Amino acid sequence: MSVTKKILVTGAGSGLGYAVAQNLLKSEYSLFVVARNTDSLEKLKKAYPKQLEIIPGDLREPAFIKELAAKMPRDLGGAFINAGGPPAATLEETSMEQWDEAYRQLIRWKVQLSQLLLPGFKRNKYGRLLYSESTSITRPVDNLGLSNSLRMAIIGYVKTLVLENPNSGITFNIIAPGYHETKAVERLYRKLSDQQNISLEQAQKLLTAKIPTGSIGNANDYASLAAWILSEQAAFLNGQVINLDGGTSV
Repeated sequence: MSVTKKILVTGAGSGLGYAVAQNLLKSEYSLFVVARNTDSLEKLKKAYPKQLEIIPGDLREPAFIKELAAKMPRDLGGAFINAGGPPAATLEETSMEQWDEAYRQLIRWKVQLSQLLLPGFKRNKYGRLLYSESTSITRPVDNLGLSNSLRMAIIGYVKTLVLENPNSGITFNIIAPGYHETKAVERLYRKLSDQQNISLEQAQKLLTAKIPTGSIGNANDYASLAAWILSEQAAFLNGQVINLDGGTSV
């Protein structure tokens, strides 16, 4: 088994992905970070010049995924598989074109990247694959019709990977965040505000009231959990869906 502190982080330009990258850098990991907009990552590069390689690109493009996988070192230790979600909308509001795009955004690239990374993890007899999804995979969320529907496929995919890769030293897990202070939840605020003709502040209060803990999630707390799952210490955690949602999925 070959264990290294080299991790691929996708969707690292903002939100939860950025928080995970920050946490791992502070823990002295070497990172390969992917984002379409890399402005925020340039600041991290200045702070951690020897630990960070920025790879700009669009995860929805199959050719880019091939190029990305080819750039990874032979001793890559894991990957944080993460990207933004589709627009907030009900199923009735959703066109077939949006379904097709959501498949590319939520499923296809994750499967392609996983298939390309797995041979290296198997060779090293070690790897951590952590998929960042949404609490909508265990409980439908209002106005997230596409996310509610398509993210469920990743559960089946991850659990099948576990069964097909026994005694490999590789773990496959899903972290399912609820409402966190990111651009994603801001989209929900705007959607709810438009639907009910209320202010954004009122929309935020309505969403927060649905959370048993009474507060929106903190990205740094999320990042701490993700970093542990990506670590060597999480060897016995495999095939799990971990809801980090303040209790909304109960």
